[in-house]
Amino acid sequence: QVQLVESGGGLVQAGGSLRLSCAVSGRTFGDYSMGWFRQAPGKEREFVAAISWSGGTTYYKDSVKGRFTISRDNAKDTVYLQMNALKPEDTAVYYCAYRLGSRASYYQYDLWGQGTQVTVSS
Repeated sequence: QVQLVESGGGLVQAGGSLRLSCAVSGRTFGDYSMGWFRQAPGKEREFVAAISWSGGTTYYKDSVKGRFTISRDNAKDTVYLQMNALKPEDTAVYYCAYRLGSRASYYQYDLWGQGTQVTVSS
């Protein structure tokens, strides 16, 4: 059974940086793509970034382009989200997500992590 464990969240001032990690454990049954989503209080969960199995294709929410970078290390079964120039509106619980298949996707993820809190103070 595949499990996802996020880490790296915390409290940071506006303009600061954080790097989230998502460790994938268990039997993955082939290539898998990964995504990051977030959910702020009182709002629906929203897409943030996605990456293909090879790492060659990435997608981003418009508001994070140029500030966030998704990457992966398949040897370590870990996906990262480097977040720079953070803004108070980035405050949310961040979730990593897993889907079977090599292509990056905005949708249709099979498994979710437990989430990690990111709080950006103004």
